[in-house]
Amino acid sequence: MSASVDAAGFVLAGGRSSRMGAEKALVELAGEPLIVHAVRILRRAGLAVSIAGARLPLESFAPVVPDAEPDRGPLGGICAALASTTASRAVFLPVDMPLLPPELVGFLLKEALREQAVATVFALNGYAQTFPAVVDRAALPWLHVALESGRGGCYEAFQLAATALRQPVHVAPVEDAVTEARLARLEALPVENWFLNVNEPADLAQAETWLAGRGA
Repeated sequence: MSASVDAAGFVLAGGRSSRMGAEKALVELAGEPLIVHAVRILRRAGLAVSIAGARLPLESFAPVVPDAEPDRGPLGGICAALASTTASRAVFLPVDMPLLPPELVGFLLKEALREQAVATVFALNGYAQTFPAVVDRAALPWLHVALESGRGGCYEAFQLAATALRQPVHVAPVEDAVTEARLARLEALPVENWFLNVNEPADLAQAETWLAGRGA
């Protein structure tokens, strides 16, 4: 990715990890904490990385942006991150999505720039995926309105901001990324596996199996 791209990367790490039974950011996959996997994905996509909404002291992995309103879900972390950056766009990746190829992040950012979208996400099998997401910093006031109202989730907040700014939420089919020549050699995993959320021990075991199978 070009160094001139005005974007910053943020790992969303503010969840309660109730289904995992342990602090998700520090749960190990293939011998490394999930936070290491997430930070690495964004750095390999050419982004400077911070951690948003961390419930733990994670400063040893990347700079931390504290959530001014803890326990408000990922939208709270998104608002805190956008308020903290001077970049025109922010790329958000949850800490529990360790199998996403970095190349997809670069593709998504390119799509966001081409479409001049308020938010850009992938569609998988025809269904919009909330994350990863590229969000225009101009959306912050309306995302904050959605956060304070307590209604809906992140995708609904993106739509609210898009309506207010009269710009689109762009949903890019992940198949378009896969067919690009420069992405032809992505990891030998089915596309659906890239979007696995490691929410509970069974998901972690599944991710371990898949990584072992591709020689990671």
